[in-house]
Amino acid sequence: MSETLRGRSEPHDGGTHLLRFAVELPHPLADVWEAVATPQGLQGWLCAADPLEPRLDGRVTLRWLNGDTTASGRVTAWDPEYVAEYTVDPTHGRIRFHLEPGAAGAGSTVLRFTNELRADREYRLDCLAGWHDHFERLAEALAGRPTDWASWDAARWQHLRDLYERDEARWPKWVP
Repeated sequence: MSETLRGRSEPHDGGTHLLRFAVELPHPLADVWEAVATPQGLQGWLCAADPLEPRLDGRVTLRWLNGDTTASGRVTAWDPEYVAEYTVDPTHGRIRFHLEPGAAGAGSTVLRFTNELRADREYRLDCLAGWHDHFERLAEALAGRPTDWASWDAARWQHLRDLYERDEARWPKWVP
């Protein structure tokens, strides 16, 4: 089973932030590519993608199946089997999936994920929890258990959101 490492948020150029995750998945690169770069694969763990034109500057519309969120934009990087990047509306920003062989060689894949967006602290925490939840769902989908979106509820997301908020809380100032 894969383990979703804790995501992190970093300030970036011009008031944007980068949300980052690195996930090692015990599945071949081709299977993970299918999951992050095709409409069929994305639907099992993240969203519906229609259209998704698999080429640089292709059109993409992502529609999350656990709510009414839709984001449209362009494919801004496309290196088959290695990089799929979608730049969509300003709320969701740039979403990049970078794949590389894992420690087990052909039998595993490291997914390095980056989401560049403009967001206040509260929205960044929401997104960190959301991506964390989706990467857990990706692991399940790759194991043959795609998400049943009709039975989705926010309990796991809320638990993760609470953990990210707790971990980001400022420590009280120590006064000797």
